[in-house]
Amino acid sequence: MSAGGVAPSGSSRHVRLDPFALPVRFRTADTSADTCERIVELARERVVLRRAVAGMRMKLSLPIQSYLGVALRVVPPDETGDGSVAVVLAHRDEALTVPLFVAADGTDAVAEWQLWANVLGLPLLVAEPDGSLREPFARLGAVRVAESQGRRRRCGPIKRRRASILLRRKPGRVSPAPQVFRNEKEIIARS
Repeated sequence: MSAGGVAPSGSSRHVRLDPFALPVRFRTADTSADTCERIVELARERVVLRRAVAGMRMKLSLPIQSYLGVALRVVPPDETGDGSVAVVLAHRDEALTVPLFVAADGTDAVAEWQLWANVLGLPLLVAEPDGSLREPFARLGAVRVAESQGRRRRCGPIKRRRASILLRRKPGRVSPAPQVFRNEKEIIARS
């Protein structure tokens, strides 16, 4: 699996696409294509895949919303190469999945995973060993659901904006029987 072509020999950089340089056009491996590669054009709202199968040239244009999300995958080592960590744009059809970031170690993978999900506006997904996808966090629509945290009045970020004298002030008391003055004349000063 590759994203953005082959890194130059002697380069220690990971194969990485820049999410802030969209739209981008790159080549990636495709085992079912005649030339064993496909051309991918990736923009914020659309993905265009171009390849040739059995001499027939194809162009698929898909909206970003047709993708399930940005998935984090662990590729186990095999006879063709070492294992790696990949961030992919996951689709229901595995042939339409687009690799975004591939690295031999997972040091930057989580940051890239979250960055691509924020840029494309898609949910975060984790690929299980059996190939299924799951969401790592509970969500309600586009909002993450988590346990609420209690507010600590003396340690919160608002503490520096409040006078601490307000914490020591005592509340006022209402007298049990308020005084009412009746049958009095009001004095008005006129000039």
